[in-house]
Amino acid sequence: MRKQFLYLFLILAVAQTMKAQTRGTKLGYIDMEYILQNVPNYTEAKVQLEQKAQKWKLEIETKKIEINKLKDALKAEKALLTKELISERETEISFLENENLDYQQKRFGPNGDLILQKSILVKPIQDQIFTAVQDIAEAKKYDFIFDKASDLTMLFAAKRFDISEQVLRVLNRTEKREQLTKKQLQEEEARESKEDALDENPALADRQKILNDKKIARDKLLEDRKLLQEQRKKEFNDKRKQIIADREAKKNGTVSANVKATDTVTAPSVSDSKKDNAKETVELAKQKQADARTKTLEDRKKVIEDRRKALEERRKKILEDREALKKAKEEKIKENTNNN
Repeated sequence: MRKQFLYLFLILAVAQTMKAQTRGTKLGYIDMEYILQNVPNYTEAKVQLEQKAQKWKLEIETKKIEINKLKDALKAEKALLTKELISERETEISFLENENLDYQQKRFGPNGDLILQKSILVKPIQDQIFTAVQDIAEAKKYDFIFDKASDLTMLFAAKRFDISEQVLRVLNRTEKREQLTKKQLQEEEARESKEDALDENPALADRQKILNDKKIARDKLLEDRKLLQEQRKKEFNDKRKQIIADREAKKNGTVSANVKATDTVTAPSVSDSKKDNAKETVELAKQKQADARTKTLEDRKKVIEDRRKALEERRKKILEDREALKKAKEEKIKENTNNN
């Protein structure tokens, strides 16, 4: 019996080794520039740094204008000055130019304040990104992850290998968790596990994207219809008020606001009142139909939303069952290994 179990274990070990060898190399890449542009802290600090750079540039340009004024003044007065005064002014201008050049190098040179502050700004965020990349690589078994924005020449990179969005999610999760309550943290973890499952299954992610796009389009259509119904309702109410005002004006023998002063005032007739009542009844019927249609659309939207939620819960349950089954298998293999 023990011998058979040993054979079974050896077969399992060989199968796992062959699977690892045939799995192939798993590659991925990130776009560092894209990630940095979508990190709020980096964006705010970058704006402040650009404001400083603009201030330094303005100072340099102001000094250049002052130096040019001194040059123009010397050129205009050169015929009236002695050689000693000319030499003295030229020396002063040369000193100011060198001073301005040194200031420019201090601010914008290779080792200037701008480059230094940029590196100070980027380094902590880069450290967070590198940590996130390492966590993703270990969790999802990546062999290599490249940076698209680096000096490495990438002639072509398929979008499915881009994990920049995953890195951004990890960074945002870390920042959000510090501000969440215990219940919110549990909900966030459930949502994160769902996002990770979508990353692992591209077909499922594409299907989810299609469903989300359809939902957005459907919501927009319903919103447009609702706005149109509200607009028609407003027009109907305005028209109704105007009819009532006209009727009251005819009864009182006065002219309503929309009737011109040159029009002849006529006594109200029974036929006009009947026409107005009939018109109002038709308008009310139309409005009731529109309201009923709007309610039907809203009920239909609710049914669709309930179905979508049920589908999401079912998908979530399937993913959880798969994860539980996977963990159970891993624990069983570990247990068998330890027993041997």
